[in-house]
Amino acid sequence: MVVGLRPANITGLHSTLLDVSDPTSPNYGKHLSNDEARAFVAPAPETVQAVTGWLAQHNITANAASPSGDVLQMAVDVNTANALLNANYVASSHPDTGSTVYTTDSYSIPPELEEHLAFVYPTTNILPAIVSNPSVTKISLAKHSRRTRSKRAAIPSSCTTTITPQCLQAIYNIPATPATAPGNSIGVSGFANEVANQTDLQGFFQALRPDITNGSFNVQSIDGGTDTGSGTVEASLDIQYTTGVATNVNTTFVTVGSQNQDGVFGFLDIINSLLAEPDPPLVLTTSFGFDETFFQANPGIANTLCNAYAQLGARGTSVLFASGDGGVAGSRFSNTCNADGSFVPTFPSGCPFLTSVGSTQGNSPETAAQFSSGGFSNVFARPDYQSAAVESYLNTLGSTNAGLFNTSGRAYPDVSTQGVSFAVNIAGEFEAVSGTSASSPTFASVVALLNDQRLNAGKTPLGFLNPLLYSTAAAAFNDITSGSNPGCNTTGFPTETGWDPVTGLGTPDFNKLLSAVMAAP
Repeated sequence: MVVGLRPANITGLHSTLLDVSDPTSPNYGKHLSNDEARAFVAPAPETVQAVTGWLAQHNITANAASPSGDVLQMAVDVNTANALLNANYVASSHPDTGSTVYTTDSYSIPPELEEHLAFVYPTTNILPAIVSNPSVTKISLAKHSRRTRSKRAAIPSSCTTTITPQCLQAIYNIPATPATAPGNSIGVSGFANEVANQTDLQGFFQALRPDITNGSFNVQSIDGGTDTGSGTVEASLDIQYTTGVATNVNTTFVTVGSQNQDGVFGFLDIINSLLAEPDPPLVLTTSFGFDETFFQANPGIANTLCNAYAQLGARGTSVLFASGDGGVAGSRFSNTCNADGSFVPTFPSGCPFLTSVGSTQGNSPETAAQFSSGGFSNVFARPDYQSAAVESYLNTLGSTNAGLFNTSGRAYPDVSTQGVSFAVNIAGEFEAVSGTSASSPTFASVVALLNDQRLNAGKTPLGFLNPLLYSTAAAAFNDITSGSNPGCNTTGFPTETGWDPVTGLGTPDFNKLLSAVMAAP
């Protein structure tokens, strides 16, 4: 079982995060130390005493599963769990993974503990398996010319059918020159036994980045994660388009195995592991996620995860997530959504303390990729930093899709990049891979190269991006005004001038973004 304790001062963490992330604030870039971030999230002594005392009455000893002690894990037999929660747990097989899971049709928490507990898991609902749903097709890899660019160059004609690092450099003005700042870093999250293969990466470099002669990545294992065996689709895509675009930036594949006990497939374990480090990666990209439906019934778990991302942001990490590949239908495309026909948001994209990345395609001009998930959270309220942009879109949208989404929810995605037909070397064969899974590592690479310039200038890393993106950096994005993200028997949301829930603020122009981030204090 996993128990979440209410943090002592989570409002303080949120306000401090927004303050150090606001380019107009005198505290911009003054990220928190490990101890400072933990102090906000650590539960009050009376909360710890109340919860541990309750568990002790049932002879349960819990172990802290987070650096701040706001998450406890414990192994209990079914009879003890039933007595603890006045429940009736039964075992069943998880419909997605086949593993044994326990649920109860009802449970109760002593009234005096309600102010201290954020959540208890498992109870009446079981979290569906994480989703990473890139599509794969065969390709014949064309030969691409290669040259370093200091300003926008002609986009190779081959980029109309296949995206490579050279294409991204040309479309978004991304430099191919190696990064040089000590301490610059990217973390790539891997789940569900995904494997990134060093040999595949070398083959990718030989074909598409022969100027990179010593590129590699590090591996960090959590919950028994492994990096042995043939390369798999998601891990290969993520690693090849971080190391292959963020040239020479130190990159670590953080592989999360099946030995997780956090109740959310290692999503909380990985963040707590990184929070425990003295120097977590400056950028973290994740191409896995969930439909938000489970979290509507379990908002305490959603808030605990979201607060963990807020801690990383306050420490100076830019947290990025792929928005999902189901248009308005969630993580996977479906024409049948909620029983009332309403749209299905994705999680964690609805968390207001991370940057959600959608997808585009084409380049003359770019248009929205139909699969690009976007919409409005049913769990998290809209943050102030995006209010003006979202209100403008809603005014333009009018009555379209009325009643099918939460107009006051956190809106996503925040930005987008290319996401269709990326050339990826998977187990020795090049395939074309599509999905927001391609877009998040691409934007992560852009952020890492921006960090390189700031670090070399003696500035702090960018950290939580959104207050900057929606203000002084908004003009640095290529506005996408064509396309939509259908699903749920609708055409979804249309793109519009400015922010929209398909492509966000648009796609990055590196040179313009560089000017904006270097102007930040």
